[in-house]
Amino acid sequence: MIFDSLKMGNVARHFMFGLLTLIASAGMAQQKTLSPMAQVLNNIKPPEFKKATYDITVFGAIADGKTDIKPVLDKVINQCSTSGGGEVIIPKGIFFIAGPVVLKSHVNLHFEDGAELIFSADEKNYLPAVLSLWEGTELFNYSPLFYAYQCSDIAITGKGTINGSASKNFANWRPQRSPEQDKLRQMGIDGTPLYKRVFGEGAHLPPDMIQFFGCKNVLIDGISITDAPYWVIHPVLCNNVTVQNVTINSHNLNNDGCDPEASTNVLIQHCNFNVGDDGIAIKAGRDQDGWRIGQPTENVIVRNCVFNSKTNGLCIGSEMSAGVRNVYMYNVKIKKCLSAIYFKSNLDRGGFIENIHISDVQCDSARSAFIRFENNYHGSRGGQHPTLFNNFTIQNVTCTNSGEVAIYAVGVKGHPLQNISLKNITVLHTPKDQIIDNIEDLKYDNVLVNGAKVPKPVITGAVMLHTD
Repeated sequence: MIFDSLKMGNVARHFMFGLLTLIASAGMAQQKTLSPMAQVLNNIKPPEFKKATYDITVFGAIADGKTDIKPVLDKVINQCSTSGGGEVIIPKGIFFIAGPVVLKSHVNLHFEDGAELIFSADEKNYLPAVLSLWEGTELFNYSPLFYAYQCSDIAITGKGTINGSASKNFANWRPQRSPEQDKLRQMGIDGTPLYKRVFGEGAHLPPDMIQFFGCKNVLIDGISITDAPYWVIHPVLCNNVTVQNVTINSHNLNNDGCDPEASTNVLIQHCNFNVGDDGIAIKAGRDQDGWRIGQPTENVIVRNCVFNSKTNGLCIGSEMSAGVRNVYMYNVKIKKCLSAIYFKSNLDRGGFIENIHISDVQCDSARSAFIRFENNYHGSRGGQHPTLFNNFTIQNVTCTNSGEVAIYAVGVKGHPLQNISLKNITVLHTPKDQIIDNIEDLKYDNVLVNGAKVPKPVITGAVMLHTD
C-alpha cells in the first residue's frame, strides 16, 4: 500500500509538472504571436484602488478659493495611504493650496466635475527642495506642484481643473542660457555629487507641474491643466504609466505637454494638448547624468491625440543620453507646430534613438519641417559623442503646409543616420522637398511633395533652417 501511494504520488507530480509546463509553453506561444506593439500594451495596466473614499471637505477643507487646504490634504493623503489606499476626493468647488500636492502609494486623487485646485504663486511654498530632474540633470530644486517619490499605484483622475498660477511668478523666470542653467549643466558634466547640486531658494529654475519620480503603476486621467510653470507632465524613472483623456491649455516657456523620461511601458492616449512647447517630448537624461543612471525610455505608445504647439508636435530628444527605443505613435492630429515629427540630439548626448514607428499623422501647418532628423542640435558644449539613429518607419502621414522643407534628415559626418523608411508621405505645400546629408539607407516609397513624386533621396548637404 505504501509503495502504491508513493507511485501514485510520483505519477501525480509528473502529471502536474507536465500540465504546468504545457500552460507556460502556451503562454509563451501566445506572447510570440502578439505584435511588438501588442506586447507593449500587455505590460500597461492602470492601477486599481481600494474601495474607500476620503472627501477632503469632511476633514475640514474649505472651498472658498483662498483658504490653504495643504495641511488638510497632506493629512488625508497620508491617512488614505497608511489605511491601505483609496480615493481622496476633491469635490465641486474652488480650492487653494499653498504648496505641492505630495502623493503617496495606493492613493487616487480624484477631482469631481466642477472641482478646481489653484496653486500658490509664491516660490517659497515649494520648499524645501526635493530630488528632481531638470532638463535631464539631477538636482535638488523647488518641488513640482504634484510630486511623488518611489511610490506605487498612484493616480490623478476626474473632470476637475488644475491651475498652476505660473503666469504670476514662475513663468516670468528665464532659465535658458542663465548662469544657473550653465552651473547645473557643468555639475552634470563634472559628476558633482548630488548632495552638492542644491538649487531651489535663491535660484530660478522653475519646477514641473507634475513630476512622479521612481514610481510604478501610474495613472493620470481626465483632468484639465492650465498655467503650468514648466514641463507639464513629466514621469521620471517610472514603469507602467497611463496618461489619457487629459486636456492641457498652457502657453508658458517650456510648457511641454508630456515628457516621459527614463521610463518604461508608457501609454499616452485620447489627449488634447495646446501648449507653449513640444506636444510630446520623449526623453532619457542628459549627457553624463543620462549615462550614469543608464535607464532608457522604451515601450512607449502615443495614439489618438490632438496637439497644438508653439514648437514641435511629436518629438524625441534632445535629452536622450540613456537611449530611446520601441516607440509607436499613430492616429495623431497636429494643428500648428514648428516641426511636426522631430528627432533631435547633439554631439554631447551619445545614446541612441531606435525602433521608432509612426503612422497616420496629419499636420495642418509646420513652420519649419514636417519630418525632421537632426543629430547636431544646437546647445552642444563641445562633446564628441554622436547619437545612433537607427530603424525608423514613418508611413501614411500628411502635411498641408510645411514652411521650409518637407523632409530634413541630417546626420553627423562619420556617424550617418541609418535605416529610415518613409512610405506614403504627402506634403501639399512647401518651398523645398528635402534636405539630406550623412545618411545611410534612406528609402522613399510613394513620397509626394507639392503634387509630384519624389523618387529618391538626394544629398543636398546640411542647411541651417531659418526658423531656428
